[in-house]
Amino acid sequence: MSRVTIDDVEAAAARFADADIVQRTPVQRSRSLSERCGAEVRLKMEHLQRTGSFKPRGAYNAISRLVESDPSAERVVAASAGNHAQGVALAATAAGLDSTIVMPESAPGAKIEATRSYGADVVLEGAVFAEAMAHARTLVDDPRTRFVHAFDDPDVVAGQGTIGLEVLEQAPAVDTVLVPVGGGGLAGGVATAVKARDPDVRVVGVQTEGASTLSESLAAGELVTREEPDTIADGIATGGLSDLTFDLLEAHLDGVVVVSDDDVAAAILLLLERAKQMVEGAGATAAAALLDDRIVEELELAGETVVPLLCGGNIDITSLQEVLTHALVDRHQLVELTVRIDDTPGKMGEIATLIGGERANIRTVRHERSRPDLPVGDADLVFEVETNGPAHMERVVEAVREAGYEVTFRTDVGSRQ
Repeated sequence: MSRVTIDDVEAAAARFADADIVQRTPVQRSRSLSERCGAEVRLKMEHLQRTGSFKPRGAYNAISRLVESDPSAERVVAASAGNHAQGVALAATAAGLDSTIVMPESAPGAKIEATRSYGADVVLEGAVFAEAMAHARTLVDDPRTRFVHAFDDPDVVAGQGTIGLEVLEQAPAVDTVLVPVGGGGLAGGVATAVKARDPDVRVVGVQTEGASTLSESLAAGELVTREEPDTIADGIATGGLSDLTFDLLEAHLDGVVVVSDDDVAAAILLLLERAKQMVEGAGATAAAALLDDRIVEELELAGETVVPLLCGGNIDITSLQEVLTHALVDRHQLVELTVRIDDTPGKMGEIATLIGGERANIRTVRHERSRPDLPVGDADLVFEVETNGPAHMERVVEAVREAGYEVTFRTDVGSRQ
């Protein structure tokens, strides 16, 4: 199995020097995350890369190497949930090659349309990434066509590793780099580069509970896969690693931690509110580790300089709405109030005025008259209300109660479906 070395990563960085495809993304301090975990947190803003993720690095390196070694090449094929798709499409078009990208039917619409806009022929196949991958393999039926794997390709991994070189240059005091892990190409490349340049810097992988194949593989001592990974971080829901990336991570990674989808949702919201950066689930996964006190303590991050990689920002509006609603519920900023009334005209307006008087926003309201526990002539008004948090919620509830109404509330709004 071909391995990736620091020489490969440095050669990739040299190819990027005069290329418009790959940009050097900034590193920015996060005051909110620094205060939250007691570390000096600096965000590597790879979601600001062209196409909205780190993927053009690996794709451009691989396709440049292909053109150098085989001038007869005409087409590339790839399988991707979205970000690799855009990277391959962009790099292929720039190199004058055709590209066919197979994406799972569940891929976000924004990523599908963006991939087409970069010049690729997009084929939707399969419910999950593994099925898209299997179909893509069947399309490589010509010697002038090359398959560009999202992570099981040394040239792709070397391209992704250039982020590690940039982090060391832009944040020379870094102690720990947090890297999201899907198929392991990003983490494998970054860990290879960082450890070669500065062995004292830790590189820690971060996965979500519904896609924790790296931690499971390390525990088992062999590759473990999941046919249907379940996570809001669709960009790292690959279902497993490859032999190449697993070997690199075993050799160079200092550890792996697992975060919940709740923490990922909270990280998306925090980055949007405080850092003014919109990232997708996979892009927020590394930052999510800093919201878990158990992980911060386990890794002893307090007092360190920590760089989480924000690896992607391609989130469609529907997914963003779902994630933000989930995060609001988790922070008790979206609550459901049930108010018992005598069913006479004007009550809804009166209670809405009470809620508005506390400067809370009513999202929805429904009138329930047919519940079996309701006395004749009574009804329940059920309000979905946005608040600023638990203390604000309590003020709203108290205002309604002081007006003489029986009111109950629940904060698990999203679980009622």
